[in-house]
Amino acid sequence: MSDYRLAIATVCLSGTLEDKLSAAAAARFQSIELFDSDLIASSWSPRRVRQECARRGLSIDLYQPFRDVEAVPPDVFAANLRRAERTFDVLEELGASTLLVCSSVSADAVDDDDLAAEQLHTLASRAEERGLRIAYEALAWGRFVNTYAHAWRIVRRAGHPALGLCLDSFHVLSRGDDPAGIRVVPGAKVFHVQLADAPRLSMDVVEWSRHHRLFPGLGSFDLTTFVSHVLATGYDGPLSLEVFNDVYRQADPRYAAIDGMRSLLALQEAAGASAAPAVRERLRLGGLPPAPALAGHVFTELAVDAVSGPATARALTALGFAHTGQHRSKPVQLWEQGKARVLVNFAPQRTVTPGTASICALAVESEDPAGSTRRAERLLAPVLPRLRQPEEAELTSVAAPDGTAVFLVRTGADGDSWLEDFVPTGATAPARGGVTDTDHVSLTDAVDDFDETTLFYRAVLGLRAGQTTDIAAPFGLIRGRDATNSDGRVRITLHTAPLRRGDWAPAIPNPQHVAFRTDDAIASAKAMRALGASILKIPDNYYADLDARLDLPPDLLAALREHSILYDRDEHGAYLHFYTEMLGSRVFFAVVQRVGGYAGYGDPSAPVRMAAHRERRLIALRDTPASRRDERHEYSLAHLTALSLSPPQLVDAAADAGYRYVGLRLTRVTAQEPHYPLATDPALMRTTKVRLAATGVEVLDIELARISPDEDPKDFLRFLEAGAELGARHVITQLPDPDRVRKVDRFARLCEMARPLGLTVDLEFPSWTETPDLREAIRVLRGADQPNAGILVDLLHFARSGSSVADLRQLPAEWFHFIHVCDAPPGVPATNEGLIHTARFERLFPGEGGIDVHGILDALPPGLPYALEIPKATQVAQVGGKEHARMAIAAAREHLDRAPEAAGSAS
Repeated sequence: MSDYRLAIATVCLSGTLEDKLSAAAAARFQSIELFDSDLIASSWSPRRVRQECARRGLSIDLYQPFRDVEAVPPDVFAANLRRAERTFDVLEELGASTLLVCSSVSADAVDDDDLAAEQLHTLASRAEERGLRIAYEALAWGRFVNTYAHAWRIVRRAGHPALGLCLDSFHVLSRGDDPAGIRVVPGAKVFHVQLADAPRLSMDVVEWSRHHRLFPGLGSFDLTTFVSHVLATGYDGPLSLEVFNDVYRQADPRYAAIDGMRSLLALQEAAGASAAPAVRERLRLGGLPPAPALAGHVFTELAVDAVSGPATARALTALGFAHTGQHRSKPVQLWEQGKARVLVNFAPQRTVTPGTASICALAVESEDPAGSTRRAERLLAPVLPRLRQPEEAELTSVAAPDGTAVFLVRTGADGDSWLEDFVPTGATAPARGGVTDTDHVSLTDAVDDFDETTLFYRAVLGLRAGQTTDIAAPFGLIRGRDATNSDGRVRITLHTAPLRRGDWAPAIPNPQHVAFRTDDAIASAKAMRALGASILKIPDNYYADLDARLDLPPDLLAALREHSILYDRDEHGAYLHFYTEMLGSRVFFAVVQRVGGYAGYGDPSAPVRMAAHRERRLIALRDTPASRRDERHEYSLAHLTALSLSPPQLVDAAADAGYRYVGLRLTRVTAQEPHYPLATDPALMRTTKVRLAATGVEVLDIELARISPDEDPKDFLRFLEAGAELGARHVITQLPDPDRVRKVDRFARLCEMARPLGLTVDLEFPSWTETPDLREAIRVLRGADQPNAGILVDLLHFARSGSSVADLRQLPAEWFHFIHVCDAPPGVPATNEGLIHTARFERLFPGEGGIDVHGILDALPPGLPYALEIPKATQVAQVGGKEHARMAIAAAREHLDRAPEAAGSAS
């Protein structure tokens, strides 16, 4: 007995057909539905597509769509048969066995089931002669056939073995049809099943279908029941995703495919709970390890810096927390009150904006962390290895889509062993603020990541995703959804701004908060005020409205107003909640009291809280001197800066110093330098990917594709594939070739090879090569005319080549993807040997030399990552590559991360 085959339609994913196939295979789908538009736009022949699918372990289950074929006049049907024969030719070359035929929407069609059955019989006969099948699907907007029941009557009337049904959950459930009738259809006559969820919307069904479908579990449809009815027929084919969604079709197809796989596996799990024993066993074979029970929040970890750390400590102290422990080997503090625990992590973090704090990890109790890990791995969630001393606890964690580490801590007597990693400070946690536990953690995502994050917590942790809620916030619509366990002891809320446009503010971007539970919100507010807590002030207008709406007892209303406590209630109970002011620009704390069976989060009062936070934040910004408002850049650690470090070591050094990215050197430029053969060493590749996942550092670029007269671009294919496997975005190339025609051609070929892998090719122009300056690089790019071509400005090469800042300003912004930043001594070496020696061994930190660093950077598009390529051989020999990398980013931040008005020199 085998499991059900899992498939995905190419229309679900963004990119070219090559991109889609790679993403589907990486997400472990076994087959695809191929849309005709993807094939038509591809340079591959149908036979090549078949080969490329086979190479990736994919089969092609279905080709679609074939439209407007049935119940039409004879001349129209004759043309349809000719069209069908040409389409059958394509299916044969593809190796696909089934063609999807949609119910007609044509003005030529008539309402005649006998004619429809007769013509479909003829079509099926033609298909059978080729060894093919026809799957007939009732579109929800079909002109005459728009229900699965009607489609089944026609298929049954046609009575042809090569004609069956395609059941699409959207077309069935969007109309409100009862899927129970599916059970009367023999499983052998169900040729294909397509699955999609969707929110309940009042709009044209075609627009709803083509723009607003969702992966299973993210909408309002009861897909569990739908799948249960389908499988009860004895259906033996693939379970396939067909999801038209504007966000998914603009997202990275690799992540969208992973989300799709997670949603299908979670749906299989849910359907198996009520399926017949034989079906349940098949679903189990291809499904998930069960989600171990979760029993509550263990801790929330905040990443801080030298400014926000002390502010966070003051805020926690004022809420009644005590600093009870200091980690034995890491700069991490443990703060406790009741069962609520907060870790304050002072280690450098690339995600921490100066002066603020960010939730970087959370921990939940699991009855079986190893089982939780197995489930995460099956769902393609990165399991994060943890660096620890031999005597320290071994904690399991997985990476959420936004990079948050989710720790899984064992429940029971040994569940607190991780606390032994902290040396007691002698302070105790007497619960002076009345906090008893952590109630929930609230996170905010970009709209493109909202569904992905929801799926992660629902599928990986086995939490239940609540209904989507919309809040009319002061700055536009806020969409929210919670994920909870069965008893409500683990609660995570997720929010996004789905319609946000522009950058004008709010002054609190992507807010996060930790909500602590209390048994008496009023008493806690009094105690915390006495301890000096900065509780967010709520305007009197709110309480006047609250009185009018709810008619609360006067003494309760007065206490709420006095302590700025917000209030909500429903048929199950009540919710009292108050908030601190912001810690920097992102994080704040809440204290909540749940009365009775209230399970919400006080959403009706959220706009009031948001407006109050913005007002307080703007006041804080107004009172902050301009010189303290940093202009923050994203930094990458170029490999040449610390070439003595292997790729895994470079990743760790970057993470420790606060870089977001690394650049990895996959090829050897000189015989003397170390070589790290990531493209051919699977163990090194595996270790590097583990360190990337563990640290959250990303690969910005790989180097070096150096194409001399004797080099062929095709020799770099494995190099490019290795870059794509590492998640790199850009490839650095040099063209030491005096023949312009030849180097333009080879550069173009390299771009064409890199494009299907999602890589740009960025031309660097060292002054001692045959492509020695900006003007020659421009000629190459214009001659190659490739959409993924770019220019890499290395400040040293730019300055040494005498290139013009004025020329730089005139170039298209899309040509630039990142910058190599450094400084150098004012004097220019007179020989190529001197130029090369400085470039490889004697660069300086920004501001230490004679290059017009700010002048060149100001001529480039804003927002580009700064890749620090600053080899200083003597210093590296003295302090080591890791410390040198830390010193480089510290110097760069000091010189470059400043308010614009402070960046120039006074005159």
